[in-house]
Amino acid sequence: MLNVFARASVSRLTDPVGAWLVRHRMSPNVVTVVGTVCTVLSAVTLFPLGYLLVGTLVVAFFLLFDLLDGAAARAAGADDGFGAVLDASCDRVADGVVFGALVWWALVGDQYWRGAALLICLVAAQVISYVKARAQAQRVKVEAGMAERAERLVVLLVGTGLHGMGVPYVLDIALWGLAAISILTVGQRLAGAYRA
Repeated sequence: MLNVFARASVSRLTDPVGAWLVRHRMSPNVVTVVGTVCTVLSAVTLFPLGYLLVGTLVVAFFLLFDLLDGAAARAAGADDGFGAVLDASCDRVADGVVFGALVWWALVGDQYWRGAALLICLVAAQVISYVKARAQAQRVKVEAGMAERAERLVVLLVGTGLHGMGVPYVLDIALWGLAAISILTVGQRLAGAYRA
């Protein structure tokens, strides 16, 4: 949903930054790797220690690099194919580590139900992306689903950020709601692949 409704507005903000990066000889692939490495480092150092508010803000900042690599690629006129593979691979790594770091935090703190919800979200996120990639390998376009990557990360980080600010119940609602729509999205993508 965010891809459909927010792409044009976001591009107006990110395209000038992408052009600036290209002018300063920063390749889109470097932006991808730097954003992923910084996301991973901030998630594994902040979330397991319980710094949910600070972790949310820092992780969200570095996740925005995923918008800039596409803008830099457009500005550079890059269409090498490898950049798309690298970007998709780094997205899976970043998502897995963000959810995994929060699973670590939940389980160390004996929050087993939260840990279970996070594990469901982690596995479902990987499957959602895998179904799309596997369908594309079969030359089948599958875009269906309520919970694409942007929606999943927004719901997760809003939940962790508000929990870090002391708002009660919001994290549990966010996690179990995300688990439900993630499972639904897996089903939607499989159904879309079957119909195609």
